[in-house]
Amino acid sequence: MASAGSSSGGADEKGPAARVEEEGGVVEGDTTASKAAGSSTSRLSVLLWHGGSAYDAWFSCASNQVAQVLLTLPYSFSQLGMASGIVFQLFYGLLGSWTAYLISILYLEYRTRKERDKVDFRNHVIQWFEVLDGLLGRHWRNLGLAFNCTFLLFGSVIQLIGCASNIYYINDRLDKRTWTYIFGACCATTVFIPSFHNYRIWSFLGLVMTTYTAWYIAVASLMHGQVEGVAHSGPTSIVLYFTGATNILYTFGGHAVTVEIMHAMWRPQKFKAIYLLATLYVLTLTLPSASAAYWAFGDELLTHSNALALLPRTPWRDSAVVLMLIHQFITFGFACTPLYFVWEKLIGLHGCSSLCKRAAARLPVVVPIWFLAIIFPFFGPINSAVGSLLVSFTVYIIPAMAHMVTFRSPQSRENAVERPPRFAGGWTGAYVINSFVVAWVLVVGFGFGGWASITNFVRQVNTFGLFAKCYQCPPRPGAAAALFAPPSIAPVPSMPPAPLNATAGGIFAAPVPAPAPSPLQFILGHHHRHHHRHGL
Repeated sequence: MASAGSSSGGADEKGPAARVEEEGGVVEGDTTASKAAGSSTSRLSVLLWHGGSAYDAWFSCASNQVAQVLLTLPYSFSQLGMASGIVFQLFYGLLGSWTAYLISILYLEYRTRKERDKVDFRNHVIQWFEVLDGLLGRHWRNLGLAFNCTFLLFGSVIQLIGCASNIYYINDRLDKRTWTYIFGACCATTVFIPSFHNYRIWSFLGLVMTTYTAWYIAVASLMHGQVEGVAHSGPTSIVLYFTGATNILYTFGGHAVTVEIMHAMWRPQKFKAIYLLATLYVLTLTLPSASAAYWAFGDELLTHSNALALLPRTPWRDSAVVLMLIHQFITFGFACTPLYFVWEKLIGLHGCSSLCKRAAARLPVVVPIWFLAIIFPFFGPINSAVGSLLVSFTVYIIPAMAHMVTFRSPQSRENAVERPPRFAGGWTGAYVINSFVVAWVLVVGFGFGGWASITNFVRQVNTFGLFAKCYQCPPRPGAAAALFAPPSIAPVPSMPPAPLNATAGGIFAAPVPAPAPSPLQFILGHHHRHHHRHGL
């Protein structure tokens, strides 16, 4: 394994062979066999561990963009309706690709200026707040740092909640809160992944897993067919409408780690169109799966934020759950790694060459994520709240405004490393597009979306409470019947048994009629059968 110092400083332009020689990949020995074995080991390490190509960046962007949110998009369609759901996916996919392009341009501008001043980044990972600091000053740095870290913190929380929500559908012997404890400990192992260079094989596997899950949802929904009496009444209220819209805003706002992914590339200049290409692929997963699930189940999705809850339990569905669990573990690492970097810089360990020391120092970052996932286990509604309040600023408003301010003067535009594309209208077109992005996201995403998502989030808190033990879990009939049944009265030991009264019928007396079943038993029994049909 490469040292942490060499792994984190992946901004250099060296190819894999040079990196292997630097990192001690070739094993020296007296025999040709030992050298060949060492060479094979180093090649395998480079193949699986050291990513930095444009393909690696594409896999990272696509894998990170859609994870557990794939399971909540049918829920958003039930809030928006089919037509609005499709339009918002296309619209926010395009908007997200544009702002990701802006972030990449600002990164190249910052890095070029610093390298002209002979700044060495070999043992330092550039982050978004440092780009803002170098181009616009400390106030922009503080703004970007606050929004970015908070978004990544809750992004990690959402992945942890998603793990507990998914595993419950194949093993309900433990409640979701207990599963959150377990997966919190599992996800803490991401502290041993040094940097985004080392996600090569994980990004590839994550995208394969997401692709399987998306097409499983689409095909299984179509094969299941429409449920009896299916209704497609969305949108039914303005609160639900904007809640669903902000969840899609969150879906295509996963480029808060764009700078870190670019810095891990051997040639960051190739990143410009990568996010757009990743978004186009993601749309081939999100549109069919969300549309098919909404067509099959309709309004039932309003009370099932996880689409897997409505599909019958089969080995195919269990496979999708397991694959999504692994992918969410990977995405947890994607969201947490920038937080690890910030923490390392704060305590002065970012340049440390010892991976064990860095891993131990990173552990305190996982603790608040673990705690917040237990407090707010609202899988689905929390996505919309994070999307409206954090994603809207982190990856839409701040990048668009930063681009306008950075290149506001004629001199800065003249000396720009990268000019806006001609099809966008040059500098004038870029300014118009940026102004539209800021206005739209501020009013629709943050304004209406924030109001709707917070209203819905408060409803979840009032319904289920904080620290909910098992959010949206079907009630257990046995436990519920025992809870509401009247307490049995035991006979008093000192009281002798009543003698048989022959004159009143004796042993031929009419039996005492049994009490009629409580209506609650019929309700609970019906509710249990309803959910069993859907595989819960």
